[in-house]
Amino acid sequence: MTGGAGFIGSHVTDAFAADGDEVAVLDDLSRGRPGRVDPSVTVFNAAITDADALTEAVEQAKPQVICHLAAQIDVRVSVDAPAADAAVNVVGTVNLLEAARAVGARVLFASTGGAIYGGGVPVPTSEDERPAPEAPYGTAKYCAEQYLALYNRLHGTTHAALRLANVYGPRQDPTGEAGVVGIFCGRALRGERPTVYGDGQQTRDYVYVGDVAAAFLAAARTETPGVWNIGTGRETSVLDLIDVVGQAAGRTLEPEFRPARPGEVLRSALDSARVRADLGWSARTTLADGVREVYRWIEAGSPDRA
Repeated sequence: MTGGAGFIGSHVTDAFAADGDEVAVLDDLSRGRPGRVDPSVTVFNAAITDADALTEAVEQAKPQVICHLAAQIDVRVSVDAPAADAAVNVVGTVNLLEAARAVGARVLFASTGGAIYGGGVPVPTSEDERPAPEAPYGTAKYCAEQYLALYNRLHGTTHAALRLANVYGPRQDPTGEAGVVGIFCGRALRGERPTVYGDGQQTRDYVYVGDVAAAFLAAARTETPGVWNIGTGRETSVLDLIDVVGQAAGRTLEPEFRPARPGEVLRSALDSARVRADLGWSARTTLADGVREVYRWIEAGSPDRA
């Protein structure tokens, strides 16, 4: 599990361990927190950009499946430093594919559904739509997907990519720049107003982290290669999300409006019909239930092991 001490990765780690699998984590701990990982899990402190350390860890663990969640995840950072973004998200993925090939491991890659399709596509968007990312981050993720497909053709592997919608849940930093559900819940708890850029009508597909972990489990239980959207298929506007957070907080929240940010996709939701047909997976957590879990987690002090 690369990135297994991160927000999503730690939940995926927990899901596999709870299902009876032996799990090892590789994380450089630049964003990950060791406290999120169960003490029984082996943790290798290494970066995917360090090919030698990565290869050594993979050879020691000898995994059958590697869930690859280590990444540079900030779209704005990718715009400011596209080469650095590609070094992690493209070259780091190639490093992992080579390490996996040496031990015969299958790779399940955490790609992006929110940043890979771009604007002007039907919503909800299916995997048949041609990717047209509007930032280096989405471009790098798509490039990494192409390397997975290349290795499948070249080496007969069965690697797969999971294109994640906007993932939210406990363990996502409520004080950071990304993760609007956690940010809004944190502001609500502090008695602050949520900040809305633009008119608040822009939409996203919010998928709960526990459902995402279940998707990785479902993908690991098959040898089928593929590219799958992992989302709810439902659009939620920023203003509607504020209402849901207000319900969790027990009071009405009044947003503070600021100018729209240039280049922001106005509508986004993922069609997950293919993953339902191929893997039998679908998102089960309602937005109201998931937001309540986030609110309670922050209210409890944002513990690493919620």
